[in-house]
Amino acid sequence: MNMRSLIILAAASGIMAAQPAFAMDPMKCDEASMMKVQAEMDAMKDDSMKMQKDEAMKHVEMAKTAMKANKNDECAMHLEEAGKAMMKKN
Repeated sequence: MNMRSLIILAAASGIMAAQPAFAMDPMKCDEASMMKVQAEMDAMKDDSMKMQKDEAMKHVEMAKTAMKANKNDECAMHLEEAGKAMMKKN
C-alpha cells in the first residue's frame, strides 16, 4: 500500500468513526431510540446547526405521534429522517 492509499483509508476510517450512533444501527420505534435521537439533538448546541435541529425535531414529533398510534414502521422512518437531518451540511 502506498502512502496515498493509507491517507485515504485513514480519512475514511475517521469519517466512519465520527458518525453518530443512530447512523450505524437501523432505527426501531422504541423509547431507547427516541432517547438516543433526543440526546443527539440536545448535543447540537451550535447556532449554525439550527436548521438541521429544527428539521430533526419535526421528525421526532411525528415519530412520537406515530408511536402512540402503534404505527411502528412510520415511527422508525421518522426517527431515521431525524438522524439524516442532523447529519446534513448547511
